[in-house]
Amino acid sequence: MALLLGLGTWQIERLQWKEGLIAERQAAVTAPPAPLPATLAAARGLEFHRLRAVGSFLNDHELYLHATNAAGDAGYQVVTPLRVPGGAFLLVDRGFVPAERKAPQSRLAGEREGEVSVTGLLRVPAAGRPGWFVPDNDPARNEWFYVDLPAMAKAASLDPVLPFYLDADASPNPGGWPVGGQTVLDLPNNHLQYAITWYALAAGLLTVYVAVWRRHGGKTHP
Repeated sequence: MALLLGLGTWQIERLQWKEGLIAERQAAVTAPPAPLPATLAAARGLEFHRLRAVGSFLNDHELYLHATNAAGDAGYQVVTPLRVPGGAFLLVDRGFVPAERKAPQSRLAGEREGEVSVTGLLRVPAAGRPGWFVPDNDPARNEWFYVDLPAMAKAASLDPVLPFYLDADASPNPGGWPVGGQTVLDLPNNHLQYAITWYALAAGLLTVYVAVWRRHGGKTHP
């Protein structure tokens, strides 16, 4: 009984934490665009905020991140360095392309030249591989399964690289590729159902105990 009640209470605490996280993310994505932060600490406080960056793309240094789109189609996220004022590089996840559009020659219209303005969501990647089942990156083949800014910077010969990256928004690119706006913003929130389940099991256990107790005339042992 104590264990079941404890699990239910833990899920209520998780529910409150998740609701706060959802509200925080919603406030971030609806806030006005912010300027590029100067430090990693400042970037952490702006995760999922919209940023607007101006610079020039290094299209010949594209990186390809394995991905699937909302329809479940396999392809790549095209990550392109953006040289920003001051000489630093900002990695921009410009969006999704299907496998047959991986080669830049198949989407030349979207290879934007000259000074460009990009708006998207600021992201700070986790340190290291995000999970046991995620394959290792293969920088030599330009095959990436998760964002690793230092390794990507080294593979693309970029220095210095800002310690965060930008997920481009859904503004259409010439030619239609890449397709931006791929950031997953919805957070699953099933903690209330889990709490109800644990509390219901506790109530069921209590009901069984009371039924057995009554059957034996109020004695705890037959």
